[in-house]
Amino acid sequence: MNLAAKDIRHNLGRFALTTVGIGLLLMVVLGMSGIYRGMIDDALVVVDHIGADLWVVQRGTRGPFAEISRLPANLEHRLRAVPGVASARTFVSHNVQREHRGQPLRMNVHGLAWPEDKGEWVKLIAGRPLGQAHYEMIADASLGLTLGEKLALGKDSYTVVGVSRGMVSSGGDGIAFFTTQDAQAIQFDLPGEAIRLERAARVQRAVGQDIGQVQPLLLERGAGNSAGLPALARPMVSAVTVRVAAGFDPATVAATIAAWPDVTVYTRDSQSELLVHGMIDKARRQIGLFRALLVIISTIIMALILYTLTLDKIHDIAMLKLMGARNTMIAGLILQQAILLGALGFGLAWYLGGWVFPRFPRRVLIAPEDLWGLALVVTAISILASLLGIWKAMRIEPNKVLS
Repeated sequence: MNLAAKDIRHNLGRFALTTVGIGLLLMVVLGMSGIYRGMIDDALVVVDHIGADLWVVQRGTRGPFAEISRLPANLEHRLRAVPGVASARTFVSHNVQREHRGQPLRMNVHGLAWPEDKGEWVKLIAGRPLGQAHYEMIADASLGLTLGEKLALGKDSYTVVGVSRGMVSSGGDGIAFFTTQDAQAIQFDLPGEAIRLERAARVQRAVGQDIGQVQPLLLERGAGNSAGLPALARPMVSAVTVRVAAGFDPATVAATIAAWPDVTVYTRDSQSELLVHGMIDKARRQIGLFRALLVIISTIIMALILYTLTLDKIHDIAMLKLMGARNTMIAGLILQQAILLGALGFGLAWYLGGWVFPRFPRRVLIAPEDLWGLALVVTAISILASLLGIWKAMRIEPNKVLS
């Protein structure tokens, strides 16, 4: 006869409620691990999939993800002339928030260098990559946009031609992919009145100088479109991604580019390091601390529960000792209950987590090693928690049966 099973049947209601409570607590621990891993994966999703060996950003900055970086778009042509550079592509990244269907829609806009980069590397679940230079977009499923839906951004309307999954920024915002020109048009969009005032101020500045008096045709040019003024540069990009040719050392190519006074170069590993140990470092450490605290709390709660169950069995344990039961049998009773409580709680946490976690606003990524790790932790917790109950059981004297 198994004494642990007999005792559980005798206190089935209390044991079931305790199992549910432990299961919910372990589900939170598992969820913290999933959020921790999902945060890191979200931060690195673009760096890992875009296929760039080097990231060239503004001098002295940690862009384009950790902070703002501004580079002239023609930098890609300079980079293509560097020995060992197979390709160089402009990259734009910024956040926007708009109203859509009466609800706020926040997205991370990424600009792809059309036509070299059409977004073939994006993980699509529906639709296709970008097929033309303007007015098309790829949206992550977390944004709630459907295939073929039109979204007004700035003065233009963009059609969703592809839907991706798992393409989320480090802040948890879904990523929307456009061509670089469209991403810049969204980023630098101005109201019509602001454009008119800027053109008028441009003309006034020219009038106040000698060149405006000597060459009046410049006044007409100044009142026109900014793109028609050769003195005004094209909109800035966030970064330029570089792919190193086969047979060349990326570190050597990076050292050559880093010698330029206007740029800073990061390898793929360096960019990942900036994201994980810079941009999301505090959130990552905070979640890790919460996870450790929950493990400690779980241990304490299980220990108190098992201690309480042991107190309820003082008379029964004293009777067993009076009948000649060995201490190892009594310790095994408590230890088996603790392990069974932990195992059932772990199973309940795994089952409920599979149903609850996909409904979280942020991605919860549960890896097999997380499950195995939590299983080992739960086993250790169960053994440690049982020690308090075993200690109490060993101190019970057989004459307690008479009290």
